Amino acid sequence: MRTREIAEQLRPELVALRRELHQIPEIGLHLPLTQRRVLDELADLDLEITTGTDLSSVVAVVRGRGPAPQGREDNRPVVLLRGDMDALPVTEELEHLPYRSTHEGQMHACGHDLHTAALIGAARILDQMRDDLAGDVVLMFQPAEEGPGGAEPMLAEGLLDAAGRPVEAAYAMHVSSSEFPLRQWYSCPGPIMAAADTVHIEVTGMGGHGSQPQFSLDPVPVLCEIVLAMHTMVTRSFDPFDTVVLTVGRIEGGTKDNIIGDTANLSATLRTFSAETRELALANIERIATHVAAAHGQAARMWTTEAYPATINDPAEYELARTAAQDLFGPEQYADRPAPEMGSEDMSFVLNKVPGAYFFVSACPAEDYVNAPTNHSPRAEFDDVVVPDAAAWYAEVALRRTAQG
Repeated sequence: MRTREIAEQLRPELVALRRELHQIPEIGLHLPLTQRRVLDELADLDLEITTGTDLSSVVAVVRGRGPAPQGREDNRPVVLLRGDMDALPVTEELEHLPYRSTHEGQMHACGHDLHTAALIGAARILDQMRDDLAGDVVLMFQPAEEGPGGAEPMLAEGLLDAAGRPVEAAYAMHVSSSEFPLRQWYSCPGPIMAAADTVHIEVTGMGGHGSQPQFSLDPVPVLCEIVLAMHTMVTRSFDPFDTVVLTVGRIEGGTKDNIIGDTANLSATLRTFSAETRELALANIERIATHVAAAHGQAARMWTTEAYPATINDPAEYELARTAAQDLFGPEQYADRPAPEMGSEDMSFVLNKVPGAYFFVSACPAEDYVNAPTNHSPRAEFDDVVVPDAAAWYAEVALRRTAQG
Protein backbone atom coordinates (compact mmCIF):
# COMPACT_ATOMS: atom_id res chain seq x y z
CA MET A 1 0.00 0.00 0.00
CA ARG A 2 1.21 3.47 -0.82
CA THR A 3 0.86 4.74 2.76
CA ARG A 4 3.28 2.09 3.96
CA GLU A 5 5.65 2.66 1.04
CA ILE A 6 5.90 6.36 1.82
CA ALA A 7 6.27 5.63 5.54
CA GLU A 8 9.22 3.35 4.81
CA GLN A 9 10.85 6.09 2.74
CA LEU A 10 10.40 8.45 5.70
CA ARG A 11 11.76 5.94 8.23
CA PRO A 12 15.24 7.50 8.74
CA GLU A 13 13.96 11.01 9.37
CA LEU A 14 11.07 9.87 11.57
CA VAL A 15 13.35 7.72 13.72
CA ALA A 16 15.84 10.59 14.00
CA LEU A 17 13.00 12.94 15.06
CA ARG A 18 11.73 10.49 17.63
CA ARG A 19 15.19 10.16 19.17
CA GLU A 20 15.58 13.93 19.28
CA LEU A 21 12.22 14.28 21.03
CA HIS A 22 13.21 11.57 23.49
CA GLN A 23 16.10 13.73 24.64
CA ILE A 24 13.95 16.79 25.41
CA PRO A 25 10.97 15.47 27.40
CA GLU A 26 8.60 18.09 28.83
CA ILE A 27 5.73 17.76 31.29
CA GLY A 28 2.23 19.15 31.47
CA LEU A 29 0.40 21.80 29.49
CA HIS A 30 3.41 23.83 28.42
CA LEU A 31 5.91 22.09 26.13
CA PRO A 32 7.72 24.93 24.33
CA LEU A 33 10.65 22.86 22.99
CA THR A 34 8.43 20.06 21.75
CA GLN A 35 5.94 22.47 20.21
CA ARG A 36 8.77 24.27 18.41
CA ARG A 37 10.08 21.01 16.93
CA VAL A 38 6.60 20.03 15.74
CA LEU A 39 6.12 23.42 14.10
CA ASP A 40 9.54 23.17 12.45
CA GLU A 41 8.69 19.74 11.04
CA LEU A 42 5.36 20.94 9.64
CA ALA A 43 6.71 24.21 8.24
CA ASP A 44 7.46 22.88 4.73
CA LEU A 45 4.00 21.33 4.31
CA ASP A 46 0.89 23.05 2.96
CA LEU A 47 -1.11 22.98 6.19
CA GLU A 48 -3.38 25.32 8.11
CA ILE A 49 -1.71 25.54 11.50
CA THR A 50 -2.88 27.03 14.79
CA THR A 51 -1.34 26.86 18.25
CA GLY A 52 -3.04 26.81 21.62
CA THR A 53 -3.76 29.91 23.67
CA ASP A 54 -3.63 28.30 27.13
CA LEU A 55 -1.44 25.31 26.30
CA SER A 56 1.36 24.27 23.92
CA SER A 57 -0.92 22.49 21.49
CA VAL A 58 -0.59 22.38 17.72
CA VAL A 59 -3.53 21.81 15.37
CA ALA A 60 -2.85 21.32 11.66
CA VAL A 61 -5.43 20.81 8.91
CA VAL A 62 -4.64 18.80 5.77
CA ARG A 63 -6.99 19.68 2.89
CA GLY A 64 -7.72 16.77 0.58
CA ARG A 65 -8.05 17.18 -3.19
CA GLY A 66 -9.48 13.76 -3.99
CA PRO A 67 -13.00 13.14 -5.30
CA ALA A 68 -15.52 13.63 -2.51
CA PRO A 69 -17.82 10.73 -1.56
CA GLN A 70 -21.10 10.77 -3.46
CA GLY A 71 -23.42 13.39 -2.08
CA ARG A 72 -20.67 15.01 0.01
CA GLU A 73 -19.25 17.41 -2.59
CA ASP A 74 -20.31 20.45 -0.56
CA ASN A 75 -19.69 18.89 2.83
CA ARG A 76 -16.53 16.81 2.60
CA PRO A 77 -15.79 14.50 5.54
CA VAL A 78 -13.44 15.61 8.33
CA VAL A 79 -11.36 13.13 10.35
CA LEU A 80 -9.16 13.79 13.38
CA LEU A 81 -5.87 12.04 14.21
CA ARG A 82 -4.38 12.59 17.65
CA GLY A 83 -0.82 12.31 18.94
CA ASP A 84 0.08 13.27 22.51
CA MET A 85 3.44 14.95 23.17
CA ASP A 86 4.07 15.13 26.94
CA ALA A 87 6.43 13.14 29.15
CA LEU A 88 6.49 12.02 32.80
CA PRO A 89 8.30 13.07 35.99
CA VAL A 90 10.48 9.94 35.87
CA THR A 91 14.28 9.68 36.01
CA GLU A 92 15.40 7.57 33.06
CA GLU A 93 17.52 4.50 33.86
CA LEU A 94 18.30 3.41 30.28
CA GLU A 95 21.99 4.27 30.45
CA HIS A 96 22.76 2.33 27.27
CA LEU A 97 20.63 4.62 25.09
CA PRO A 98 22.72 7.22 23.25
CA TYR A 99 19.60 9.39 22.98
CA ARG A 100 18.40 9.19 26.60
CA SER A 101 16.76 12.16 28.30
CA THR A 102 18.84 15.27 28.88
CA HIS A 103 16.21 16.76 31.21
CA GLU A 104 16.83 15.71 34.81
CA GLY A 105 13.86 13.90 36.36
CA GLN A 106 11.85 13.84 33.13
CA MET A 107 11.41 10.95 30.68
CA HIS A 108 9.30 9.84 27.77
CA ALA A 109 8.40 6.76 29.81
CA CYS A 110 5.06 6.32 28.04
CA GLY A 111 6.25 6.62 24.45
CA HIS A 112 4.60 9.89 23.49
CA ASP A 113 7.76 10.82 21.59
CA LEU A 114 6.90 7.96 19.21
CA HIS A 115 3.31 9.21 18.89
CA THR A 116 4.47 12.71 17.97
CA ALA A 117 6.96 11.48 15.38
CA ALA A 118 4.35 9.12 13.91
CA LEU A 119 1.78 11.91 13.54
CA ILE A 120 4.41 14.05 11.81
CA GLY A 121 4.93 11.08 9.49
CA ALA A 122 1.19 10.88 8.83
CA ALA A 123 1.16 14.57 7.96
CA ARG A 124 3.92 13.98 5.39
CA ILE A 125 2.15 10.94 3.91
CA LEU A 126 -1.18 12.74 3.60
CA ASP A 127 0.55 15.78 2.11
CA GLN A 128 1.89 13.55 -0.66
CA MET A 129 -1.46 11.81 -1.12
CA ARG A 130 -3.79 14.84 -1.24
CA ASP A 131 -5.16 13.76 -4.62
CA ASP A 132 -6.41 10.55 -2.97
CA LEU A 133 -7.72 12.23 0.18
CA ALA A 134 -11.50 12.64 -0.10
CA GLY A 135 -11.89 15.04 2.82
CA ASP A 136 -9.89 16.99 5.37
CA VAL A 137 -7.80 15.76 8.28
CA VAL A 138 -7.26 17.54 11.58
CA LEU A 139 -3.93 16.67 13.21
CA MET A 140 -4.12 17.06 17.00
CA PHE A 141 -0.75 17.43 18.73
CA GLN A 142 -1.75 17.38 22.39
CA PRO A 143 0.13 18.20 25.60
CA ALA A 144 -0.73 17.11 29.16
CA GLU A 145 -2.28 13.71 28.47
CA GLU A 146 -0.53 12.49 31.62
CA GLY A 147 -2.19 15.32 33.54
CA PRO A 148 -3.79 17.70 34.12
CA GLY A 149 -5.33 16.87 30.72
CA GLY A 150 -4.90 18.63 27.40
CA ALA A 151 -7.87 17.31 25.44
CA GLU A 152 -10.53 19.34 27.25
CA PRO A 153 -8.81 22.73 26.79
CA MET A 154 -8.13 21.89 23.14
CA LEU A 155 -11.82 21.13 22.67
CA ALA A 156 -12.67 24.41 24.38
CA GLU A 157 -10.38 26.24 21.94
CA GLY A 158 -12.32 24.90 18.94
CA LEU A 159 -10.44 21.71 18.03
CA LEU A 160 -13.42 19.94 16.45
CA ASP A 161 -14.17 22.91 14.17
CA ALA A 162 -10.58 23.54 13.05
CA ALA A 163 -11.39 22.48 9.47
CA GLY A 164 -14.41 24.77 9.22
CA ARG A 165 -16.73 21.77 9.38
CA PRO A 166 -17.26 19.44 12.35
CA VAL A 167 -14.98 16.45 12.85
CA GLU A 168 -16.93 13.25 12.12
CA ALA A 169 -14.55 10.58 13.43
CA ALA A 170 -11.39 10.54 15.57
CA TYR A 171 -8.54 8.06 15.98
CA ALA A 172 -5.57 7.64 18.28
CA MET A 173 -2.90 5.04 18.93
CA HIS A 174 -0.56 4.25 21.81
CA VAL A 175 2.67 2.31 21.99
CA SER A 176 3.38 -0.22 24.74
CA SER A 177 6.71 -1.36 26.17
CA SER A 178 5.50 -4.81 27.28
CA GLU A 179 2.69 -7.38 27.16
CA PHE A 180 2.65 -8.04 23.37
CA PRO A 181 5.44 -8.93 20.90
CA LEU A 182 7.07 -6.17 18.86
CA ARG A 183 4.88 -4.64 16.08
CA GLN A 184 1.73 -6.40 17.29
CA TRP A 185 -1.39 -4.22 17.00
CA TYR A 186 -4.29 -4.74 19.40
CA SER A 187 -7.56 -3.21 20.57
CA CYS A 188 -11.19 -4.25 21.04
CA PRO A 189 -14.65 -2.85 20.26
CA GLY A 190 -16.52 -1.03 23.01
CA PRO A 191 -14.70 0.06 26.19
CA ILE A 192 -10.92 -0.01 25.69
CA MET A 193 -9.76 2.08 28.67
CA ALA A 194 -11.39 2.85 32.00
CA ALA A 195 -12.77 6.04 33.45
CA ALA A 196 -10.55 7.38 36.22
CA ASP A 197 -11.56 9.52 39.18
CA THR A 198 -9.22 10.67 41.92
CA VAL A 199 -11.28 10.44 45.11
CA HIS A 200 -10.39 12.44 48.22
CA ILE A 201 -11.90 11.90 51.67
CA GLU A 202 -11.24 13.99 54.76
CA VAL A 203 -12.44 12.91 58.20
CA THR A 204 -12.70 15.59 60.88
CA GLY A 205 -12.67 14.64 64.55
CA MET A 206 -11.17 16.42 67.53
CA GLY A 207 -7.49 16.34 68.37
CA GLY A 208 -5.84 15.71 71.70
CA HIS A 209 -3.11 13.85 73.55
CA GLY A 210 -2.26 10.35 72.36
CA SER A 211 -2.21 9.03 75.92
CA GLN A 212 -5.84 10.06 76.50
CA PRO A 213 -7.83 9.18 73.38
CA GLN A 214 -11.05 9.11 75.39
CA PHE A 215 -10.98 12.91 75.50
CA SER A 216 -10.61 13.20 71.73
CA LEU A 217 -12.32 12.07 68.53
CA ASP A 218 -9.56 10.24 66.70
CA PRO A 219 -10.07 10.43 62.91
CA VAL A 220 -7.36 7.88 62.02
CA PRO A 221 -9.19 4.64 62.96
CA VAL A 222 -12.35 6.06 61.40
CA LEU A 223 -10.50 6.65 58.14
CA CYS A 224 -9.14 3.09 58.28
CA GLU A 225 -12.66 1.75 58.79
CA ILE A 226 -13.80 3.73 55.75
CA VAL A 227 -11.03 2.16 53.62
CA LEU A 228 -12.11 -1.38 54.59
CA ALA A 229 -15.79 -0.58 54.03
CA MET A 230 -15.07 0.86 50.56
CA HIS A 231 -13.21 -2.28 49.51
CA THR A 232 -16.06 -4.45 50.77
CA MET A 233 -18.53 -2.26 48.88
CA VAL A 234 -16.76 -2.89 45.56
CA THR A 235 -16.98 -6.66 45.89
CA ARG A 236 -20.55 -6.68 47.20
CA SER A 237 -22.26 -3.96 45.15
CA PHE A 238 -21.15 -4.61 41.57
CA ASP A 239 -21.38 -7.40 39.05
CA PRO A 240 -17.90 -8.94 38.78
CA PHE A 241 -18.22 -8.67 34.98
CA ASP A 242 -18.81 -4.90 35.28
CA THR A 243 -15.31 -4.14 36.47
CA VAL A 244 -14.73 -1.65 39.29
CA VAL A 245 -11.25 -1.08 40.70
CA LEU A 246 -10.69 1.07 43.79
CA THR A 247 -7.18 1.60 45.14
CA VAL A 248 -6.31 3.80 48.10
CA GLY A 249 -2.87 5.14 47.27
CA ARG A 250 -2.37 7.70 50.03
CA ILE A 251 -3.40 7.96 53.70
CA GLU A 252 -2.33 10.84 55.90
CA GLY A 253 -3.10 11.78 59.50
CA GLY A 254 -1.35 13.31 62.46
CA THR A 255 2.06 14.89 62.95
CA LYS A 256 3.61 12.90 65.83
CA ASP A 257 3.15 9.59 67.58
CA ASN A 258 1.61 11.07 70.75
CA ILE A 259 -0.64 13.61 69.05
CA ILE A 260 -4.17 12.91 67.87
CA GLY A 261 -4.84 15.29 65.02
CA ASP A 262 -8.09 16.96 64.14
CA THR A 263 -8.19 15.47 60.63
CA ALA A 264 -7.08 12.49 58.56
CA ASN A 265 -7.43 12.12 54.82
CA LEU A 266 -6.91 9.79 51.90
CA SER A 267 -6.67 9.81 48.13
CA ALA A 268 -7.80 6.90 45.97
CA THR A 269 -8.20 6.08 42.30
CA LEU A 270 -11.51 4.70 41.04
CA ARG A 271 -11.67 2.91 37.66
CA THR A 272 -14.94 2.06 35.91
CA PHE A 273 -16.24 1.42 32.38
CA SER A 274 -19.75 2.90 32.29
CA ALA A 275 -21.25 6.19 33.38
CA GLU A 276 -23.92 4.41 35.43
CA THR A 277 -21.39 2.31 37.36
CA ARG A 278 -19.15 5.32 37.89
CA GLU A 279 -21.98 7.41 39.35
CA LEU A 280 -23.13 4.58 41.61
CA ALA A 281 -19.60 3.87 42.89
CA LEU A 282 -18.99 7.53 43.71
CA ALA A 283 -22.34 7.78 45.49
CA ASN A 284 -21.57 4.63 47.49
CA ILE A 285 -18.15 5.92 48.52
CA GLU A 286 -19.63 9.22 49.71
CA ARG A 287 -22.38 7.44 51.63
CA ILE A 288 -19.91 5.11 53.33
CA ALA A 289 -17.55 7.91 54.32
CA THR A 290 -20.35 10.10 55.67
CA HIS A 291 -22.10 7.40 57.67
CA VAL A 292 -19.03 5.62 59.05
CA ALA A 293 -17.72 8.95 60.30
CA ALA A 294 -21.13 9.86 61.75
CA ALA A 295 -21.27 6.54 63.59
CA HIS A 296 -18.19 7.68 65.50
CA GLY A 297 -19.43 11.20 66.10
CA GLN A 298 -17.23 12.67 63.40
CA ALA A 299 -17.72 14.25 59.99
CA ALA A 300 -16.41 13.28 56.54
CA ARG A 301 -16.42 15.03 53.20
CA MET A 302 -15.61 13.58 49.77
CA TRP A 303 -14.60 15.27 46.54
CA THR A 304 -13.08 14.20 43.23
CA THR A 305 -10.40 15.64 40.95
CA GLU A 306 -8.78 14.78 37.60
CA ALA A 307 -11.73 12.80 36.31
CA TYR A 308 -11.37 11.12 32.89
CA PRO A 309 -14.35 9.30 31.36
CA ALA A 310 -14.06 5.84 29.87
CA THR A 311 -12.51 5.51 26.41
CA ILE A 312 -15.05 3.78 24.17
CA ASN A 313 -14.36 2.40 20.70
CA ASP A 314 -17.27 2.89 18.33
CA PRO A 315 -17.89 -0.53 16.68
CA ALA A 316 -17.90 0.79 13.09
CA GLU A 317 -14.82 2.99 13.56
CA TYR A 318 -13.04 0.18 15.37
CA GLU A 319 -13.75 -2.15 12.43
CA LEU A 320 -12.36 0.35 9.92
CA ALA A 321 -9.20 0.87 11.99
CA ARG A 322 -8.72 -2.86 12.59
CA THR A 323 -9.09 -3.66 8.91
CA ALA A 324 -6.56 -0.95 8.06
CA ALA A 325 -4.02 -2.47 10.47
CA GLN A 326 -4.55 -5.98 9.11
CA ASP A 327 -4.33 -4.87 5.48
CA LEU A 328 -1.17 -2.87 6.14
CA PHE A 329 0.74 -5.36 8.28
CA GLY A 330 -0.97 -8.73 7.80
CA PRO A 331 -3.80 -10.43 9.70
CA GLU A 332 -1.33 -12.07 12.08
CA GLN A 333 -0.13 -8.64 13.28
CA TYR A 334 -3.48 -7.79 14.85
CA ALA A 335 -5.03 -9.35 17.96
CA ASP A 336 -8.19 -8.48 19.84
CA ARG A 337 -7.32 -7.49 23.38
CA PRO A 338 -9.07 -10.02 25.67
CA ALA A 339 -10.11 -7.33 28.18
CA PRO A 340 -10.00 -3.53 28.29
CA GLU A 341 -7.12 -1.62 29.90
CA MET A 342 -7.72 -0.37 33.46
CA GLY A 343 -5.60 2.68 32.65
CA SER A 344 -7.31 5.86 31.53
CA GLU A 345 -6.85 8.29 28.66
CA ASP A 346 -8.10 11.82 28.03
CA MET A 347 -8.70 11.00 24.36
CA SER A 348 -11.96 9.88 25.96
CA PHE A 349 -13.14 13.51 25.97
CA VAL A 350 -12.80 13.61 22.18
CA LEU A 351 -14.49 10.23 21.73
CA ASN A 352 -17.38 11.46 23.91
CA LYS A 353 -18.01 14.10 21.24
CA VAL A 354 -17.44 12.09 18.05
CA PRO A 355 -17.22 8.36 17.29
CA GLY A 356 -13.77 6.92 16.86
CA ALA A 357 -11.26 4.26 17.81
CA TYR A 358 -8.20 3.90 20.02
CA PHE A 359 -5.54 1.29 19.17
CA PHE A 360 -2.28 0.00 20.64
CA VAL A 361 0.90 -1.25 19.02
CA SER A 362 3.72 -2.98 20.84
CA ALA A 363 7.09 -1.26 20.71
CA CYS A 364 8.65 -3.76 23.12
CA PRO A 365 12.23 -4.59 22.03
CA ALA A 366 12.59 -7.50 24.46
CA GLU A 367 12.00 -11.13 23.50
CA ASP A 368 10.47 -11.66 26.95
CA TYR A 369 7.75 -9.09 26.37
CA VAL A 370 5.56 -10.49 29.16
CA ASN A 371 8.09 -9.51 31.84
CA ALA A 372 9.49 -6.39 30.17
CA PRO A 373 9.28 -3.08 32.09
CA THR A 374 5.88 -1.50 31.58
CA ASN A 375 4.93 1.98 30.43
CA HIS A 376 5.81 4.59 33.10
CA SER A 377 8.77 2.56 34.37
CA PRO A 378 12.17 4.34 34.42
CA ARG A 379 13.36 1.31 32.45
CA ALA A 380 10.54 1.32 29.89
CA GLU A 381 12.09 0.99 26.44
CA PHE A 382 10.39 1.54 23.08
CA ASP A 383 11.69 0.32 19.74
CA ASP A 384 11.30 3.09 17.18
CA VAL A 385 10.86 0.53 14.40
CA VAL A 386 7.11 1.05 14.96
CA VAL A 387 7.16 4.79 14.24
CA PRO A 388 6.69 4.48 10.44
CA ASP A 389 4.17 1.68 11.04
CA ALA A 390 2.09 4.01 13.17
CA ALA A 391 2.46 6.84 10.63
CA ALA A 392 1.16 4.56 7.88
CA TRP A 393 -1.77 3.43 10.04
CA TYR A 394 -2.77 6.99 10.89
CA ALA A 395 -2.72 8.00 7.22
CA GLU A 396 -4.47 4.84 6.00
CA VAL A 397 -7.29 5.26 8.50
CA ALA A 398 -7.79 8.89 7.45
CA LEU A 399 -7.83 8.03 3.74
CA ARG A 400 -10.34 5.21 4.23
CA ARG A 401 -12.63 7.13 6.56
CA THR A 402 -12.84 10.24 4.36
CA ALA A 403 -13.51 8.09 1.29
CA GLN A 404 -16.30 6.33 3.15
CA GLY A 405 -18.20 9.58 3.69
